[in-house]
Amino acid sequence: MKPEIRQQQLMNRMRAVEREWRVDELARALKVSPLTIRRDLDALERTGAIVRTLGGCLAIGRTQNAVYQKRVATRFELKQAVGRAAARQVHSGDTLLINDGSTTFHLASCLGGCGPIMVYTNSVAMIGEFSRFENVRLFLLGGEYHRDLYYLGGGLMAGVLDTIRADTVFLGADGVDARGNCLALNPDVARDAQIMLRQARRKILLADATKVGNCTGAIYSQLTDFDLWVTTVGMPRAMFKRFRKLTTIQEVTP
Repeated sequence: MKPEIRQQQLMNRMRAVEREWRVDELARALKVSPLTIRRDLDALERTGAIVRTLGGCLAIGRTQNAVYQKRVATRFELKQAVGRAAARQVHSGDTLLINDGSTTFHLASCLGGCGPIMVYTNSVAMIGEFSRFENVRLFLLGGEYHRDLYYLGGGLMAGVLDTIRADTVFLGADGVDARGNCLALNPDVARDAQIMLRQARRKILLADATKVGNCTGAIYSQLTDFDLWVTTVGMPRAMFKRFRKLTTIQEVTP
């Protein structure tokens, strides 16, 4: 792997989960030696992107938030794999609608090489990611700010969404139950997701296999509403066969 690609992967990880990272855990995550990681961190420090600490480093970025960071850190490699695969569905000139979420965050970090695109999102957390990419024209969907999870929502945003037409909408899910229902964190988030679904020509679900069977939350759609579901391997085969009748499924590996 080229140093610049590896360093970008390091930054993706550190921006998504803002805490002190140790050299040894970064080396294990990227499957390289600690010496290689130290060289990469030296290079990133010279650019001003990180601050070195005694045992590792800290990324310079958003104010830390325990609730949000915990969501992004959970199943990091799985979500990252889904985000990379989803980015391949984006084409130059596309207009995208992306809802907030820890999985869709990983999609945002992979959109720098897609050519000129326009993105509408209600995720405050994604601003830092998109600000790195000159090819992205970014619009924030207005609404009430939810500081715990860095997103905007509510009735004001619903009014803005009604004026938008997108080529593709990317939505996450907090769960997919046995009937193929997609669930959101709460009824308000579910309502926002339902409106987003109506505003795009193509609809793509981003949810790793561990979300299958989670019935907590509010239903916002069914798998039949999506053109594609990008997920990870590991789903029970019986459920996979059932769900494959409802939508196209793309399985990826970390």
